[in-house]
Amino acid sequence: MTTIEWADFERVELRVGTVVAAESNTAARNPCYVLSVDLGEHGVRTSSAQITEYYTPEDLLGRQVLCVCNFEPRRVAGVKSEVLVTGVHDEHGGVVLAGFEFPVPNGHRLV
Repeated sequence: MTTIEWADFERVELRVGTVVAAESNTAARNPCYVLSVDLGEHGVRTSSAQITEYYTPEDLLGRQVLCVCNFEPRRVAGVKSEVLVTGVHDEHGGVVLAGFEFPVPNGHRLV
């Protein structure tokens, strides 16, 4: 494992947001969803997420997720993805989303 300096970690803006819309992206080669994530005072941002293994669009509505907010936006399957929704691959390759045990305010930063 490579170590980093605290200043490196501080540069990554990890913020909580709530999924307010989710739909399948039919233009994508690999199954994925287009998510709208409410980041509070930071606005609603779009994310393209390959998280179809365990989640339906209905499951995602209202769910709080942890997002990397300061990556440069990129086009993914025709969608301008503005934030990266975080998760971990399980032993079968499916993505399990990072989340929170209790509700927290949208836009708050991971400390």
